[in-house]
Amino acid sequence: MNKATSSSTAGSCTLVGAGPGDPELLTLKAVKAIQAATVLLVDDLVSDSILASYARPDARIVHVGKRGGCKSTPQAFIERLMITAVREGETVVRLKGGDPFIFGRGGEEVEHLREAGIECTVVNGITAGLAAVTSLGVPLTHRDHAQGVVFVTGHAKTGAGAAEDPTDWRALAATAHSARLTLVIYMGVAGAGHIERELLHGLPGDTPVAVVQHASLPHQRHVATTLGKLQAGIAEAGIASPAVIVVGDVLRGLAAAALPADANRFGT
Repeated sequence: MNKATSSSTAGSCTLVGAGPGDPELLTLKAVKAIQAATVLLVDDLVSDSILASYARPDARIVHVGKRGGCKSTPQAFIERLMITAVREGETVVRLKGGDPFIFGRGGEEVEHLREAGIECTVVNGITAGLAAVTSLGVPLTHRDHAQGVVFVTGHAKTGAGAAEDPTDWRALAATAHSARLTLVIYMGVAGAGHIERELLHGLPGDTPVAVVQHASLPHQRHVATTLGKLQAGIAEAGIASPAVIVVGDVLRGLAAAALPADANRFGT
C-alpha cells in the first residue's frame, strides 16, 4: 500500500504502555491517549481501574489477552483489528501492560501497521522490571554493585522461525558476572528450574535473587532468595505469573527482605 493510502486514512493508532498496573504510574501522555480513544484493544495485564478511570464511556473496548499458559488472542487477529479500525476512521489505542517496546510485541505491530500504510505513535510506559525493584527500594544499577542491566525473556519465541536454543543462559551468566550486570527476567517463573541450573554455570549460588509478582499493585507479593534456591523459593512462597525475576548484587542487603511478602513502596 502506498503513502497516498496512508494520507487518506481518517483514523489513527497509538501504542500505549499502561505501566505495571498502578494507574498512578501512567504518564500524562498515556492518559490523554486513552481518553481520546474510540477503540481500545487491551492486553490481559492492563488494570481494570485504568479503563474505569480514563476510557470514554462510549469507547469500544476489546480485550485481546495474551498470557503464557492460557488461551490467547492470535497476534495476527489483533493486527487485523487494529488496521480495520483505523481504516474505519477510529482513534485506536493498543493498550499494553508495561512498555510496548519491552516484550510487548510493539515492534511487530508497528511493522504490520507500516506495511498497511499506517503510521502509529508509541507512548512509553514503566516496565514491570523497573517497577518491581523500585517497589522493594532497590536500584537496577549501582556504582558499587552493578554497572548495567539486561532485560531478558524467560519465554522466548517457539515454533517456526525460532532459534533452537534462543537464550544462552550460561553465556549470559558469565557476562553478568564479569561485567557486573543485573539480570531482569520476564516470564521466567515456569522455567525457573532450567534458568537456575543454567545461570549457576556462570554465577555463584549465593547471588541474591528477588521474584516479584504483581509489581506495583496492592496485592503485590515477593520472595527474596538466592540463585541456588530460586526454584525452591518460588515454590515455597507460592509465587506465580505474572512475576519478574531479578538477579544480581544490587539485591545484597535487600531492605525488603524484612518487609512482609505483600509489601511494596508505591503506597498502594
